[in-house]
Amino acid sequence: MKSNLFKTSLLLIVVLAITTGFSFEKKVDLSHYLMNDLEMCYNVPNEKEVKYVHSEKPLNYIFLGKSYVGFKEALGFKESRGDYSIINKYGYMGKYQFGKNTLKLIGIYDSNNFMLDSQLQEKAFSANTSRNKWILRRDINNYVGRNIGGINITESGILAAAHLAGAGNVKKYLRSGGTQTFNDAFGTSIKYYLKKFSGYDTSFVIADRRAKA
Repeated sequence: MKSNLFKTSLLLIVVLAITTGFSFEKKVDLSHYLMNDLEMCYNVPNEKEVKYVHSEKPLNYIFLGKSYVGFKEALGFKESRGDYSIINKYGYMGKYQFGKNTLKLIGIYDSNNFMLDSQLQEKAFSANTSRNKWILRRDINNYVGRNIGGINITESGILAAAHLAGAGNVKKYLRSGGTQTFNDAFGTSIKYYLKKFSGYDTSFVIADRRAKA
């Protein structure tokens, strides 16, 4: 009898431990891991943008694709190979090769400070692109999607060409059907920039007549 009572008591203790044991576990507060209102955005290349390279050594690449950042970096590389400190023989300065007169239009008067401040150079590019987009807003609306001189016209191509030649020369080129062209001092043409920088996503750029760096 005592044996059965002992077994029954032991069984009750085990059942009680199983059913209530989890309630004594320490609760983990995860609230400090929450990231409210934080957008986690990742740009990854699509299949068309990636070419797989087979190598004995691992290669690491940053694929910017046709994003706005890709547009900026591609243009900066073409202008100066991405060098913030360069001044060419004609006096054009920095990563995006700005002239002094253009800098003044976007509120930069100290060339020395401009050359020492990479962040200011990036702001200058954004401001100048916004200003050009405002000047060329009607041409963007009228000519994007058309073929001029064998080139499919895109907004990013127009904005890149304006960086090269100025918005006025791009207007002349588009409105003349490609007959009134422009080459810079190194022989680079509007047509070349229209083609080379076509198809980037520049919808991020806000057209602003009074854009300042």
